[in-house]
Amino acid sequence: MAEIVRMPKMSDTMTEGVMAKWHKKVGDKVKSGDVMAEVETDKATMDLESYWDGTVLYIGVEEGKAVPVDAVIAVIGKEGEDYKAALDAETGSTPAKEDKTADKPADEAAPAPAAAGLTDADIEKMGVTVVRMPLLSDTMTEGVIAEWHKKVGDKVKDDDILADVETDKATMEVMGYAEGTLLHIGVEKGQAAKVNGIIAIVGPEGTDISGILSQGDAPAKPAADQKSDAPVAEKTAAPSTESSSEKEEVSADGSRVKASPLAKRIAKEKGIDLKQVSGSADGGRIIKKDIENFKPAEKAAPASASAAPAEKAAAPLPVYVGEEKFTEKPVTQMRKVIAKRLSESLFTAPHFYLTMSIDMDGAIAARTKMNEFAPVKISFNDLVLKAVAIALKQHPNVNSSWLGDKIRYNEHVNIGVAVAVEDGLLVPVVRFADGKSLSRISAEVKDFAQRAKAKKLQPADWEGSTFTISNLGMFGIDEFTAIINPPDACILAVGGISQVPVVKNGAVVPGNVMKVTLSCDHRVVDGATGSAFLQTLKALLEEPVRLLI
Repeated sequence: MAEIVRMPKMSDTMTEGVMAKWHKKVGDKVKSGDVMAEVETDKATMDLESYWDGTVLYIGVEEGKAVPVDAVIAVIGKEGEDYKAALDAETGSTPAKEDKTADKPADEAAPAPAAAGLTDADIEKMGVTVVRMPLLSDTMTEGVIAEWHKKVGDKVKDDDILADVETDKATMEVMGYAEGTLLHIGVEKGQAAKVNGIIAIVGPEGTDISGILSQGDAPAKPAADQKSDAPVAEKTAAPSTESSSEKEEVSADGSRVKASPLAKRIAKEKGIDLKQVSGSADGGRIIKKDIENFKPAEKAAPASASAAPAEKAAAPLPVYVGEEKFTEKPVTQMRKVIAKRLSESLFTAPHFYLTMSIDMDGAIAARTKMNEFAPVKISFNDLVLKAVAIALKQHPNVNSSWLGDKIRYNEHVNIGVAVAVEDGLLVPVVRFADGKSLSRISAEVKDFAQRAKAKKLQPADWEGSTFTISNLGMFGIDEFTAIINPPDACILAVGGISQVPVVKNGAVVPGNVMKVTLSCDHRVVDGATGSAFLQTLKALLEEPVRLLI
C-alpha cells in the first residue's frame, strides 16, 4: 500500500519548511533510514529520512518551495502501484472541486457580463474618465471628501479642481484631468473612500455609466492590446502638494502647461522645469515617463549676455538628479518565525525595563587571573552567564514562565544565549548552568556559536530555556532593551564595558562600567522582584570570587 510522506514538525516553532534539496527522485528505490531530502526550517537545515522501504512514486514539492507542516510532500510504494487514490484521499480530488461549481445555478456560475466585461479600452471608447481616490501619502488608506467644487451635470475641463480631499496628513486637491460633464459623484461631502475607490466619473453628457458602476471599485480589465506608453494610473495619480500657482505652469507663448500631478511632483523633486519638457500623452500632456526620460542637457541655451541684468546674477545652485532604487528578497523561514514570535511577545506580554550600572574592575582582574589557568579562554559573557545562573537560583520568580492560567516557577536553570547568524538570530541553551564551571560554560557557548553559524544546531540545542541573555557589548553598544524570548519571563540585555570617571572613596577616578537592562514580563515579575535580581547580579560581578562559592 502506498505511504504518504508529510512535512514533519522539526522544531517547536516550525510552521512550514522549505525543501532545500531532494536526494531522491521519482522512480528511485528507498530504504527505511535513507535521507530523502534536506529541509530548511526556521532555525537549521535538517535531513528528512524515509520510514518505509519502496519506490518514490510521487514528489509534490519542488526544491526551494515552502510547504506547511503536515502537508503531503511525497508518496512511497511498490513500483508501478497506483498511488493516485491514496493521494486524492489526502488532498481532495480535482473532479470533486469541479462538481461543486457545476452544481451551482446558472445565475451563480459566473458574474454578470456587465460587471466584468468592460475593459480600459471600452471605457476609453466611451470617452469616459473614471476618477479614483488617489494615494496621496505613503500611509494613506482612505481619504475624506472635504469639499466638492463641482456637482453632477457641471461642465469640467482637464485642469479643473474637482474636490478637496482630507488625508491622514493634509488636505489636498484632486483634479480630474478630463473634459466633459460630471456624470457621477460616488462619495458625498464628509464621507470617506478607500484608495482607488471610484469618487467621480466624467464623460459626454447622457452617457450610460451603469456598466462602470456595476464593477464597483475594482479597476477595469486592461485590454489585451493596450499600450503601456501612457498608463491609466496617470489619470488618477496622486496630485502633488504644490501650490495652485505652481500647478498652473505657463509656457512662453502664454498657454498652460498640462502635466499629471505625479509628473509635477517628480519634476519638482528633480528640479526640472516643466516648460522645457515635451509631453507624449493626449494633447501634449506631460506624464511620468516624459520626466524620467528628460535630460537636462536638452534645456534651451541661456539668453545672450546683452539681455543679462546690470547686476551680476548669483551663481545657480547645482541640481542633483537622484534615482530611487530598492531590492526585495523573499523572507527566510528564520526571519518569518523571528517576526512572528517576537511580535507576539512584545504585543502580548506587558514589558517593563530595569537598567543598572555594574563596576567591572573586579571582574576584569578576576578574568585575567582565571585565564592564566583555564583550559579555554573565559569571556566576560561567560562571567555574566554564570552570575545570572547563580542569581536565578536565589530569585526563582525571575526564572519563570507565564502559562495563561498558571505561572511555572522553574527549579532548573537553562540559559539561552542569543547568537547572531546571517539570516537572523538563534538562541542555543546552556542547560543547568548554575552547576557548571566557567570553563565548561565557555566551551559550550563557543561550540554553539560555531554550529549556529554553520546551521548545524539541532532542535534539542535551542529548546527549553528558562531565561535569555543578549549581549551586544562586543559591537560597542553601551545599553539597549531586548524583547522577551517566549516562554521566558525575562531577558537580560548586556552592553559593553566603558571606561568612565567614577567616584570611589570621595574621589573621581577612572572606572570600568557595564550597563545591563532587564526586560520583564509584568504578568509574572514585578519591579521590586526584578530590582532584587539585578542587585544580586551586580554583587556577584563586582566580587567575582562569590561565583566560586
